[in-house]
Amino acid sequence: MKTRESKVIFQTYKRYPIEVSHAKGCRIFDINGNSYLDMLGGIAVNALGHGHPAIIAAAKDQIDKYMHISNYFYQAPQVELAEKIVEMSCFDRIFFSNSGTEAMEGAIKLVRKWGKQNGKSTLVAFSGGFHGRTYGALSIMDKPAYKEDMGPFLDDTLVIPHNDVKTLEATINEKTAAVFLEFVQGEGGLSVPSNAFVSKIKELKEKYGFLLVADEIQAGIGRTGKLFGFEHFDIEPDLATMAKGIGGGLPLGGIAAKEFLAGIWNKGQHGTTYGGNAVACATGLAVLKELENGVMDHVQKVGNFLEKKLLNIRDKYKDKVTEVRGIGLMRGLALNFDAALLVEKLVQKRVVANAASGTVLRLVPPLIISYEEITHFIEVLDNALNEM
Repeated sequence: MKTRESKVIFQTYKRYPIEVSHAKGCRIFDINGNSYLDMLGGIAVNALGHGHPAIIAAAKDQIDKYMHISNYFYQAPQVELAEKIVEMSCFDRIFFSNSGTEAMEGAIKLVRKWGKQNGKSTLVAFSGGFHGRTYGALSIMDKPAYKEDMGPFLDDTLVIPHNDVKTLEATINEKTAAVFLEFVQGEGGLSVPSNAFVSKIKELKEKYGFLLVADEIQAGIGRTGKLFGFEHFDIEPDLATMAKGIGGGLPLGGIAAKEFLAGIWNKGQHGTTYGGNAVACATGLAVLKELENGVMDHVQKVGNFLEKKLLNIRDKYKDKVTEVRGIGLMRGLALNFDAALLVEKLVQKRVVANAASGTVLRLVPPLIISYEEITHFIEVLDNALNEM
């Protein structure tokens, strides 16, 4: 398979040496029958794990009706999912996309038009942030490896140090149209903004009247134990972008916004062919119903359990582990060496995780992971670190 893949697919991914046969719950199985504990969750996509009966039932039911008819039609799965997001959040309007980067691109367009009407143009984001792979998203990121030789990018964008209150205060002014913030950075090493940093954003927002865009593509949809990551802070954004977990395994993203932004776009100014696909919206609704039916409570409890176990690992391996980061089931173990080496060791021991920001082990397992599976992971992690 590796040889065949290398001949026909662009070589942009560093793949694990695993040829997948099937997956179930929090387990991935290869063609040789080996079982791997999934601490990656499809990169935070498989919120309910693999093959969850509610997801399968919702998809099958909708497929029997229709799969795609375009956004020229009124569709119950779209409306019902949008209603559920509005019901569960502080937002009033939803625009569905196919992915997180498309949601971010749409949010940038919405902000730009709102800014044009209000005499504001500058977009401000923070170091370590990851917002997608399209040009708008890349323009508000400082990841050289993702941008090298592919510019120019959008004008009037600034990326300033994360969690730096002084620089934030010196940067924001009356020309600022929007501030983009991940309340838990995914690719950025699972860093969380300080309360002082978020409070300063809130203060400056009241002073200058810019929009706050929460990038909830990875931290959203129950991953932190709340629907959105920003709910852990004393602030409400004007927009939030979402994707990954919202589709339960199918491609789905979206923009959630406050009512005052509902009329910014005219008909035809923004759109998508596949966005809001009926099957994905049906599975999305199943995800949200499960979140309400105890899954978010479970995330809070098992997330605290994981944190305590990781803190014990940190204390045991102070020569290798420097910090435990994140919230809920979005956790990072900061190391003083290349995290890819630990990822490789874990895969050899049949645990799947990945590296973020070079030296951080990222853990974003399915939200249904059990205490027993967490305990097994910690035992394997302990053994791996001991051997390194």
